[in-house]
Amino acid sequence: MVLSTPEYLCFLVLVFLGFWMLARRRTWAIALVAAANLFFYWRWGWIYVAAMPLAASVDYFLAKAIPTRRWLIWISVLLNMALLVLPKLPSTATLLRLSLSFYAFQALSYTIDVYRGDAKPSNSWLRHLASVTFFPTTLQGPITRVSSLISQWDKVKLPLAPADGGRALFLIALGAAKKFLIADYLGENLVNRVFDGPALYSGFECLTGVVGYAFQLYYDFSGYTDIALGSALLIGIKLPPNFNRPYESLNIAEFWRRWHITLSNWLRDYLYYALPGQRSHAMQYINLALTMVLGGLWHGFSINFAIWGALHGVGLAVARWWQLKRGKKPYSPLWIARFTRGAVTFLYVLLGWVFFRAESLDGARAVLAQIATGTIGFGNISPGFAVVLGVAILAHYWPKDWYARAQNSFASSPALVQAVVLAVVVACIEYVGATGSAPFVYQRF
Repeated sequence: MVLSTPEYLCFLVLVFLGFWMLARRRTWAIALVAAANLFFYWRWGWIYVAAMPLAASVDYFLAKAIPTRRWLIWISVLLNMALLVLPKLPSTATLLRLSLSFYAFQALSYTIDVYRGDAKPSNSWLRHLASVTFFPTTLQGPITRVSSLISQWDKVKLPLAPADGGRALFLIALGAAKKFLIADYLGENLVNRVFDGPALYSGFECLTGVVGYAFQLYYDFSGYTDIALGSALLIGIKLPPNFNRPYESLNIAEFWRRWHITLSNWLRDYLYYALPGQRSHAMQYINLALTMVLGGLWHGFSINFAIWGALHGVGLAVARWWQLKRGKKPYSPLWIARFTRGAVTFLYVLLGWVFFRAESLDGARAVLAQIATGTIGFGNISPGFAVVLGVAILAHYWPKDWYARAQNSFASSPALVQAVVLAVVVACIEYVGATGSAPFVYQRF
């Protein structure tokens, strides 16, 4: 079950109605969510219905014992690392069609937090199960600390505030629009073809395809996140934000504070700080590079992902070195200086995206080689693609408070107005996405 399908929307409506009907009996409402989570997994395969409760139960009982038997943390680490790796092995990929990466990240955050003393073990197996398998976060995050989810179940206010309901619908509609009207359109109308056969296109067209991919990936992934945030908010749960206009970044360190925020925080808190030699001047740079290479390999065991991770690791190390060298000396406030820093950062990110998207190292080289030819041609850039890419860029860079105003205006509008807006979004999606949608990009990770 994918969050962009009518099947999911029907499922969400049923969960929403059932949860609020049972909300005064909180245990029953949480049990409904836990059952909905397992049903969500079951749609990907029966094996998940057995594996997920078992894995969650092991972590639950381990966490209860970890404060006095700290070595038990290694059982949780090995268990969840197996869930990370098994779906990606050829021998098990057919059986485990759904990657369990985001489940494993959340599960590890819980047991490691208990191990470190940053969280207390839950006293409710049911709340733990409902939190660690929470269906909006299953496929692509946002990676949420299980302890923060557990603490929210008893704080859900009755009834759901109309403003929160409006914001939830706004997020779901916005996420669907990002996915269908921008991401899928960019992918189908130039990006995929450029990466499939770069030699057929001019250097400018290849560069435009790479820029298109940068925004396709952003709108695809942030669109999923919006749907997940809205879905959770419909039952009173608030998930952490995952994106904050990443292509506005002025260096790579800032980019990773804005892109896939929850994964960046997870890699920092649970991997980078766990590596040895943090007090060594040289090791802090080596560990940054190593963390990002491992983060790249998490996306897939290939040289392309390793190179992508290494590029960002080196970028982070250089940014860290430069920060320490400059100290607190302020940067030039002139717009041209900020523009230059932003442009260099964006081009560096684009270089990484070439390796991230290409199917092989030779494919990445072919794209870069074609761009390097400097040939100019526009014949394969359709007017529709140019308009959608232009809208994508403008929507990314427009003033941040415009988005907040739009969300608040929608949330405070009468139900009839909200219904009309939603109907228009659905009509646009139906018109533009008539050929069907592609799977969410990060679903395979």
